[in-house]
Amino acid sequence: MDKSTSAFRTIGEMAKMLGVKTHILRYWEEQFPMLQPLKRAGGRRHYRSEDIVLLQTINRLLNGEGYTIKGARKYLQNGGDKAGAQDQANGVDIGVTCAPPADSSGISVEALKMIRNRLANALAAA
Repeated sequence: MDKSTSAFRTIGEMAKMLGVKTHILRYWEEQFPMLQPLKRAGGRRHYRSEDIVLLQTINRLLNGEGYTIKGARKYLQNGGDKAGAQDQANGVDIGVTCAPPADSSGISVEALKMIRNRLANALAAA
């Protein structure tokens, strides 16, 4: 039985959805002040739909586009509008993806293609 899109998700469900370990999600909570899941009795985390979108964006920035923690935090604090608009203008797909890595290197083929496109655009602009 699948949950509705508005249902809360546990940390285990989110970790599985994003393809990361639960301790990574806890670390992201420390590093990204805007990420504040509900904490119930016993400290259990429950992620709302807006938390899920934020986690997917953080995952995309860190694991898909190669941002550092500091860079991703700055991107999110600035609203991501300027960088996102620039990426769209350069033909880079900035859609939210949660696919687990396709190979043992930890980087999906889609992420590598995105990096290749960004590098090609940067070289063409230089």
